[in-house]
Amino acid sequence: MYLQVAPLLTNMEEAVGSPKDKQPTCFSDFVFIGKDSNILTVEVINKIEKAVKGKDWVELVSIVKDIKKKISITTVKIAVTGDSGNGLSSFINTLRLIGHEEEDSAPIGVVRTTQEPAPYFSSEFPNVELWDLPGTGVTSQSMENYLHEMGFDNYDLIIIIASEQFSSNHVKLAKAMQRMRRRFYVVWTKLDRDLSSSPLSEPQLLQSIQKNIWESLQKEGVKEPPIFLVSSMEPLAYGFPELRKMLQDDISNSRNDSLLETFFLICEKTINDKVESIKMCIEADNLRNDFEISDPDNLGECQKVFQEKFGVDDKSLHQLALIMGQPEAYYIDAKQSQVIRMYPHGDSTLSWLYHSGAQVFFKNFDSVYCCFNHNHHRHKQQKCVLEDVAEETKKILRKIVKDTIILP
Repeated sequence: MYLQVAPLLTNMEEAVGSPKDKQPTCFSDFVFIGKDSNILTVEVINKIEKAVKGKDWVELVSIVKDIKKKISITTVKIAVTGDSGNGLSSFINTLRLIGHEEEDSAPIGVVRTTQEPAPYFSSEFPNVELWDLPGTGVTSQSMENYLHEMGFDNYDLIIIIASEQFSSNHVKLAKAMQRMRRRFYVVWTKLDRDLSSSPLSEPQLLQSIQKNIWESLQKEGVKEPPIFLVSSMEPLAYGFPELRKMLQDDISNSRNDSLLETFFLICEKTINDKVESIKMCIEADNLRNDFEISDPDNLGECQKVFQEKFGVDDKSLHQLALIMGQPEAYYIDAKQSQVIRMYPHGDSTLSWLYHSGAQVFFKNFDSVYCCFNHNHHRHKQQKCVLEDVAEETKKILRKIVKDTIILP
């Protein structure tokens, strides 16, 4: 399950035309959109851009909620891998809370039963595919070939199964997942056998197994992943409850994180475009005419007007909080905690420069010349105010989108 966003266009012929035919003019020109996509379409991206440009937070929240609803039923793919004979298929059946003899169970046996990747489903994990992969060692291919053939890039989460020993193949798999930036767990199965044959007490044995796994990974520079010790004979004991809980959380996060980052990239691009447009106005000394700023030298007034233009003034944020069912000052407080600097409303630019300690600009001849070049320095400070407000807007927007995704 992916919402794929690329920094450069790679293949959008089916969606919005060839990049050779036109220069990108909006974010939708930078987003890879599959021809069968019914979630993040060009039309949806344009709506997001329009809402941000028009500071229409009600519309933005509505769009996020609609996409969230669609994303919640998209498929998340989980791969189960490990050495052949480690009990991958048994683990999948136990995770699904079904018996090995049931019709739709993954086949198990003393001989290798999984020769090709096979998907399984469970009411325990709606809209999730559990892929039973052939274990390493099923064929004579190298680990590099195994990784390529199994296509781990196509999965959202990887579960590495081990039992009896944590082999070099397990370490290689973990190292590869870390390199590929794939979320993964290590699950030690057949714990019942270990307990029945070990002279160690249960706490000592559990600690010994975890320590062995951790040290094996640490030697190869692999950051410690979530490790669960389970028995496929006891689906509700040992580490299974914690495993299921983390899996549910990660499935939800996989969808939400993808949505959050995609929306934020679109919002950020739109804000940056707006900033560049206003900077052109600043360079042309048109703030007074275009934005009705009575005194462009008054940085406090500039800040206030820019906040209104970006929709992060107190009045707009107060209304947004009411819509989102939050306390009245919820977003206003968030804004205040993130403001880089508050500009005085009564002083001119040069006066503010002196009182704010900006006399550091006078340390060398070039800086002295710059400060006395009134237009140059006024533009510089107006842009500084603008960039502060833009960063403030991005942080507020991320909070709006995140709250919309997380809140029911």
